[in-house]
Amino acid sequence: MSTDSYVIGVDYGTDSVRSVIVNAQNGKEVASSVFYYPRWKAGLYCNTVINQSRQHPLDYLEGLEHTIKACVVQAGESVAKAIKGISVDTTGSTPVAVDKSGTPLALLPEFAENPNAMFVLWKDHTGVKEAAEINEHAAKFETNYLQYVGGIYSSEWFWAKLLRTLRVDEKVRASCYSWVEHCDWIPFVLTGGTAIEEMKRSVCAAGHKALWADAFSGLPPEEFFVSLDPVLSGFTSRLFTQTFPADVAAGTLSPEWAAKLGLGTEVVIGVGAFDAHMGAVGGQIEPYYLSKVMGTSTCDMLVAPIEEVQDTLVKGICGQVPGSVIPGMMGMEAGQSAFGDVYAWFRKVLLWPLQNLLSQSQVIDQNTMNNLVEELSAKIIPELSKQAAEIPLSEENEYALDWLNGRRTPDANQLLKGAVSGLNLGSDAPQIFRALVEATCFGARKIVDRFNEQGVPVKGLIGLGGVARKSPFIMQMMADVMNMSIRIHKSEQTCAIGAAMFAATAAGLYPKVEEAMAAMGQGFDAEYVPDATRAKIYAKRYQKYSQLGTFIQSQTNQLQTPASSDLPETGTQAYETQRN
Repeated sequence: MSTDSYVIGVDYGTDSVRSVIVNAQNGKEVASSVFYYPRWKAGLYCNTVINQSRQHPLDYLEGLEHTIKACVVQAGESVAKAIKGISVDTTGSTPVAVDKSGTPLALLPEFAENPNAMFVLWKDHTGVKEAAEINEHAAKFETNYLQYVGGIYSSEWFWAKLLRTLRVDEKVRASCYSWVEHCDWIPFVLTGGTAIEEMKRSVCAAGHKALWADAFSGLPPEEFFVSLDPVLSGFTSRLFTQTFPADVAAGTLSPEWAAKLGLGTEVVIGVGAFDAHMGAVGGQIEPYYLSKVMGTSTCDMLVAPIEEVQDTLVKGICGQVPGSVIPGMMGMEAGQSAFGDVYAWFRKVLLWPLQNLLSQSQVIDQNTMNNLVEELSAKIIPELSKQAAEIPLSEENEYALDWLNGRRTPDANQLLKGAVSGLNLGSDAPQIFRALVEATCFGARKIVDRFNEQGVPVKGLIGLGGVARKSPFIMQMMADVMNMSIRIHKSEQTCAIGAAMFAATAAGLYPKVEEAMAAMGQGFDAEYVPDATRAKIYAKRYQKYSQLGTFIQSQTNQLQTPASSDLPETGTQAYETQRN
């Protein structure tokens, strides 16, 4: 590039969307903007009691326009004229019901307040029963349609969420023409798509969550789904037969969105992908290095040359898909259903008396109360980390399980629950917090062990995201528990930067995303090295963690064993039962 060219990366997270404008020559960030979803922040359309997490498409659209426009204003007119491409990453699997035009049903007046017509967020686990049925059903077929998603289908994924939605809501069921991932919908919107058949679907989302595979020549056959439940009849023909990696252009910016954003219609829009996959690229992933995007949950990405892994299948992970991370390489995904969410839960527990009793106080006014709660909320985790780090490490310390939001990998099981063991009257908040942090690190080690056991060696660790950059206490414990060094990437916005790298590639500024990574990557600015003495103690405590996990899983299995009258229903019988 003889002159400066710029690209935009858009990163949709769980709580907010962030856009960045990046110089495509050197990766320098020249503008950024964040938009917190107002409806999500208000807790609308969610019910944690039944694990329902829904997001309104207006939160996404408003955030898209707000953040890109803000970036364009920050960067100035000369930069805006030199923007060549936009690419988007999102959480996943976060699908939504759409009509023939590709419009989410929640954008239609009759469905505007219906949670079942909204995006079903990745962390929504209302489809646990449906996932169990898919797993049982798949065992009946000669072809193993779950082999490329680790052998176990999760309630966090595409088909379980679709089946659940169709069963519980007759109106949505009647109007749902197709089922679309968030990462596929945003590029479709930006390019002005008007018919669902025009939508370019991501190989990342399709392969890891929707059972799409080259070996099946696409999706499993119609028979697989119709014999599972007739409500799925016809959906395979209304989904996709072809998928695309993220270095491919989905089209160019539509006149409508060009006018909204203050950009030209020649701006290329790349095919979308999931946040962790683009984040791994933004974090300069290397073959056989586990790239850990650590936030509310973790997504762990590993890439390897296809000719080296060949037919190796890693059981119990979230899939392995050629081209899902870097085109031309095998992409493997794992992760934990709760990571930062574990710490956030404990903070919420500790804040309970402040949030519920201060309002009754005769000593302070409402404004002072709000300021006090906000101040202490920000200080709890840093202070807990400080004090927990001073606790002497012993084999006898309290220990815990990290399954507060179920278990993603290895071996998905969203029915599992968290636990804390070894408590006594001397157990205080820093000690319990330390046990919870250790549990999240042990959960991460289980993933590394599974890759190694299945013949895909993990040669190193790369830490990405807010937790990796902001908590030396957690990262040092991670290195000690893993007995492996972990490098921390310099960028605080690896997902958005990864999206920008793909935008530069889709726009033709680089022939391969690896070249965009080399030119635009920011490198690493920290490394945590394991302490040999502490690693030995953690190895023994890891055995206790495993034993506690075995016990909790056995208890869960006993509690969940259904009586004959409770066996899963199928088809319209299940729908009618739930409706009545």
